[in-house]
Amino acid sequence: MTTFTLDVFSAGAGPQRLITTPQRLYNLGSATVDPNAAVAHQREVADVGVRIAFDVPAPRIYPMSVNSVTTDEWIGVHSETTSGEVELVIVVHEGEVFLGVGSDHTDRALEKHSIIWAKQYCPSVLGRRVWRWSEIAPRWEDLVLESTVDGELYQSCAASVFLDPDKILGILAERVESLPSSYLVYCGTYTSIDCTIKYGTRWTGTLRDQNTGESIDLAYETVDLLSELRPGFRVPLVNGGK
Repeated sequence: MTTFTLDVFSAGAGPQRLITTPQRLYNLGSATVDPNAAVAHQREVADVGVRIAFDVPAPRIYPMSVNSVTTDEWIGVHSETTSGEVELVIVVHEGEVFLGVGSDHTDRALEKHSIIWAKQYCPSVLGRRVWRWSEIAPRWEDLVLESTVDGELYQSCAASVFLDPDKILGILAERVESLPSSYLVYCGTYTSIDCTIKYGTRWTGTLRDQNTGESIDLAYETVDLLSELRPGFRVPLVNGGK
């Protein structure tokens, strides 16, 4: 089992420690309030060869093992065609709900063959700071979600373009046979600023209250593990090699 040690931040108080062992990760796609708001992201991933299962009702749910999630500051990949996606993350711990920020890092070459395999392969990064949803819910309309890649702004949108955590948890309760007492939900992503998938090494994600300036964030780097091998000793990424 994978256990995370997180810091819960409340207004006017110091951080409190949260130690949680989620049993499952649910990764969502197209979880926007307005279905049309998801179209731009669907188009940008289509441009790199990704096919979405439109015959499955949105938001689409990709159940995954929690061992694909990390709070580390670097992750290993095997190509230069991987990219992050900043997302709201719901942390449910023994029935209590927290809101965090994460990056659903994805191998775009593998995603052409299977979205769920690509997401399970690449580590999803989870920020170590979270808020109690009961405290932040009244400020939902004030929250802004942003990401950068190699120092440049990559994504920026209001958190409220997505279904709020209460609605998302309600949908999961309807569609999942039996929800565990503790689990994670990555709530989907919004299109990049220029509607183009970008690749890079240094990624950040921030969930910020634009009125108070309070924020929770994450930062990590990718390491291409194959590039550490000398040419001639790198195993091929696709069938056909030994």
